[in-house]
Amino acid sequence: MMVIEGGRRGRPEFTAARGWIMATGRELVEEVESTRLAGGQAAYWWLGQHGFVMKFGDAVCYVDAFLSPFPDRQVPPLMRPEEATNADLILGSHDHADHIDRDAWPAMAEASPRAKFVVPALLRERVVREVGLPDDRVLGLDVDRPVEVAGVRVLGVPAAHEFLDVDPATGLHPYLGFVFEASGLCVYHAGDTCVYEGMQSILRRWSFDAAFLPINGRDARRLAADCIGNMTYQEAVDLAGALRPRLVVPTHFEMFAMNSEDPRLFEDYLRVKYPGVVAKVPRHGERVVVDRGE
Repeated sequence: MMVIEGGRRGRPEFTAARGWIMATGRELVEEVESTRLAGGQAAYWWLGQHGFVMKFGDAVCYVDAFLSPFPDRQVPPLMRPEEATNADLILGSHDHADHIDRDAWPAMAEASPRAKFVVPALLRERVVREVGLPDDRVLGLDVDRPVEVAGVRVLGVPAAHEFLDVDPATGLHPYLGFVFEASGLCVYHAGDTCVYEGMQSILRRWSFDAAFLPINGRDARRLAADCIGNMTYQEAVDLAGALRPRLVVPTHFEMFAMNSEDPRLFEDYLRVKYPGVVAKVPRHGERVVVDRGE
């Protein structure tokens, strides 16, 4: 079962393309802090692009949070990095600016001094050195290298950002998805990925209560411009149909005009092809509570 709760309306600083007035800034942070969850529940708030705040019990995770001003953004940051005062975990699935936000992370580290940062293990030393984070606050994740912080266990799943890249010297992956196990729930955040051979076999190890899948797709024009792509909305629908999560959330759209997709196409195709799978198109700053209902 899924419980959807519209969060408090924030300041009317920006109206998203579908007319939603977002909760922003301290109001959004305060709503995250004040949200009380029982066992078998989790909550999430969409920050735009592939970024979410997720809450399991009292633990707060910022996943691929893109909080820096950036040229051509269609959706302004929902909060300033220094307003992220409630983080236990800050995760970046790969080293692109809209996933590991290097400009924002130092301020987030200062705002949430207890927070641990989680990045692909292949990138850990570089992130520590180049971003200037304390060594003991940055954890490296990969397949068979899980991390656990504040009762949240995070496992790494290979991601194919156009290609399923693996470092030949270490066997580590520069692109990852995340599996969260906490509060009796299992949640999959795919990171940036295409579907690859063996992906379904890996993911069938889990029964997901929620899955967050990119839908922006890929093509020659974008790849030639160094805009590395993801699964199409049709591929995301078929992955959802194979995995049968209790809830599937399409993501990674609307932020940039040249790298977007209409989530209604995902929603319509899923409804027709896999009518038993529940989808929720996210809205910026809206609270959604996922309740396992068991």
